[in-house]
Amino acid sequence: QVQLVESGGGLVQTGDSLRLSCAASGLTFSMYAMGWFRQAPGKEREFLSTISLSGGGTFYADSVKGRFTISRDNAKNTVYLQMNSLKPEDTAVYYCAAARYTSTKATAYGYWGQGTQVTVSS
Repeated sequence: QVQLVESGGGLVQTGDSLRLSCAASGLTFSMYAMGWFRQAPGKEREFLSTISLSGGGTFYADSVKGRFTISRDNAKNTVYLQMNSLKPEDTAVYYCAAARYTSTKATAYGYWGQGTQVTVSS
C-alpha cells in the first residue's frame, strides 16, 4: 500500500555529485516529514537529513552538512537528496523514510524505501 522508491544511485568518483530521488505513494505525502539515512556494510544505519512537511525546516548530520541538500516537491510526492563533493566514506545504501515528525532517529520513521546503492571510488 505505502511505497517509497529510491532512485539515482550509482558509481561515481571522489568529488562528484549525485541527486537521489524518493517517490512516495499510498500516503498523504504532505503530512509526513521525510528523512534520508544510509547504511554501509558492517555499520549501523546512519541519519543524514530530514525535512519538515512543507519543506520549510531542514536538519543535517554533521558528516554531510554543507555537502548534502534535502528538498521536497509535494506536488510530485518526491523527496530529493543532492549530494556534492562525494567521498569514498559516503559509499553505502541510501534509504528514504517517512515519519509524522522530523527526527534524527530511525525509530521515528514508519515507512522505508528499498534503498539505492551509492559507490564512491577513490
